[in-house]
Amino acid sequence: MSNHFFHFKQFTIHQDRCAMKVSTDSCIQGAWVPVEDGVKHVLDIGTGTGLLSLMLAQRNSEIIIDAVELDVAAANQAKENVAASSWAERISVLQADVTNYAFSKQYDMVICNPPFFNNSLLSDDAQRNQVRHTISLTYDALFAVIQQVLTPTGYAAIILPAAEHQLWQSLLQRNDWCIAKQLFVYPKQGADYNRVVSICTKGNTHTTTETLQIYSESGGYTDAFSNLLQPFYQKL
Repeated sequence: MSNHFFHFKQFTIHQDRCAMKVSTDSCIQGAWVPVEDGVKHVLDIGTGTGLLSLMLAQRNSEIIIDAVELDVAAANQAKENVAASSWAERISVLQADVTNYAFSKQYDMVICNPPFFNNSLLSDDAQRNQVRHTISLTYDALFAVIQQVLTPTGYAAIILPAAEHQLWQSLLQRNDWCIAKQLFVYPKQGADYNRVVSICTKGNTHTTTETLQIYSESGGYTDAFSNLLQPFYQKL
């Protein structure tokens, strides 16, 4: 992979102006998140390069996506990535702050790979701090936006590190929300899970849990990972 672009089977992500590059985490999220029957309008919060929107558009030919990005340079690059794809007519990239944006409609699904870190040391790179730390979008603020924009039967798909997932789950529970489905991501055999993708809904329901191991003992991808990412990764 070049640091400046990433070729997928059906689209290319240019990322030289984005602080958050294409990651395995995002690819897992974009490939695994269910797009339920009846989902028409999707909101991608903090789209970055536009990766998640493009993955969802490839997976489902019916959905219409609004992709919002705070950073001007990243938003412009996401617009270019979307314009060069086969799904430009179904993805709108907006440069805006979701915490004060006047949304004109509600969404059936929200997807977000949010800033992860609450109490970590900041770097000297302000753009990178913005996408990795909750200084620009706290979990409380993200949840408030999700509550505002989701339809009554809608759901949100969030990916977080294991420790931060516990904070997010507690926030949901305090507000009478729950996790309907979750994916525990294990980097390799013998290691603990380090990422959780969760499907969040209002009300109480049984939580279904799945697991995914990325690397096998031999160092290659597991069959489960390969099957999940096969529609996207060129070498699978």
